Amino acid sequence: MPDRDALKRMVSDTIDLNRAEIIAFAKDIMDHPETGFKEHRTSEMAARKLDDMSVPYRKQLAITGLKGKLEGRAGPGPSVAILGELDSLLVFEHPCADPETGAAHACGHNAQMGMMLGATMGIRASGVLDHLCGSVVPFAVPAEEFVELEDRMALRSEGKLEFLGGKQELIRLGEFDDVDIAMMCHTASDMGERMFSFGGTSNGHIVKYIQYIGRGAHAGAAPHMGINALNAANLGMAAIHANRETFRERETVRIHGIINKGGEAVNAVPSDVRLEWRVRSSNAEDLVKNNAAVDRCFKAGALAVGAQVKITNIPGYMPLRHDPVLQDVLLDNATALLGRDHILTIPGHRSRGGSTDMGDLSQIMPVCHPYTGGATGPGHSKDYMIADYERAVINPAKIMAMAVVDLLAEDGHKAKEVIQRSVPTMTKDEYVSFQRERAQEELYDGGI
Repeated sequence: MPDRDALKRMVSDTIDLNRAEIIAFAKDIMDHPETGFKEHRTSEMAARKLDDMSVPYRKQLAITGLKGKLEGRAGPGPSVAILGELDSLLVFEHPCADPETGAAHACGHNAQMGMMLGATMGIRASGVLDHLCGSVVPFAVPAEEFVELEDRMALRSEGKLEFLGGKQELIRLGEFDDVDIAMMCHTASDMGERMFSFGGTSNGHIVKYIQYIGRGAHAGAAPHMGINALNAANLGMAAIHANRETFRERETVRIHGIINKGGEAVNAVPSDVRLEWRVRSSNAEDLVKNNAAVDRCFKAGALAVGAQVKITNIPGYMPLRHDPVLQDVLLDNATALLGRDHILTIPGHRSRGGSTDMGDLSQIMPVCHPYTGGATGPGHSKDYMIADYERAVINPAKIMAMAVVDLLAEDGHKAKEVIQRSVPTMTKDEYVSFQRERAQEELYDGGI
């Protein structure tokens, strides 16, 4: 029976043999971006690859999710999921943007899908399943980027979703109930000479949809007969800015948004103005506090001009918790592949500022979400590109596949250790209840 090092060489060699196909898959997804819960082509592409490998799967989970399963032949044991995110952003100026929708992979999710495929190929086609227990779950998940909020709210109104983030909804649906451990990797462009990064955390966030309701009138002839909803919105945003000096550095506060609708016509007093905002903070207590302050600001804008404001709070993402034992498994394999000098480690308390629904999953099970180099340009911008597919796709595919070997070989001893030592902050049911409590809607009348 081959030892773990031999099994790792087998999966790594298999990934190398399929390098061209894996990279071509990631590039194809780059050229055909789709936003959250609309990733029908991307999901179908992934399904075809699983078909080619004779990997059984279930599809249309949370609309577009795809979940495969590889059974180890060495007996029962834990289940380890390798995740890839299907969706893109909206960046109309990106050179690879869809000219009709503006969708663009300006965050590297196409590379994630390539990693997932590569790791699955390495495990499936190398023969190592004969020596692994438990199961490996390649899982293509939808809608990590929280964009197109109005479209998602419509899906919720139609009963097609409850939660508006992909992993949130999959947790609610029970699609992670049979998963014990989960891992994924993200591309990054700010790593210098380093090739892989571990540690750190992310912000939690609350998603906000704001509607100011005023009264229309002729903007030139009779503005005094109207109630200007756009002025109310501007005052609300100014009030938020006036509070920024009160936010403490340790809270990693980010408050930002866009105006989705600023009125109907320039010669009419705006009566219907809509905004989409985010409140981000490094922990739940500060997030609740800062969100309440933002609500006060939006109400202040309505009060100033006598408008109404409808504030819809939508459950956002939770801070990311890396499981230390699982992280060490991935770190050891990254070090073996790349060398310790090429690995960056970040203190666990340091937040990157952004948010991910991998944070939600990390509240209920052991997860690890490292970063890999290979991208250039600021994330979420027109300049973000995958420049080095070896770093961005092949390296993380190997590292995750080799980590699966460590976890599930030798009767799954290491996976069982991860599970035994893991201390989730909540159960799945507690998580769902907690997020449902975050969903709130309030109508404030500033004309009273």
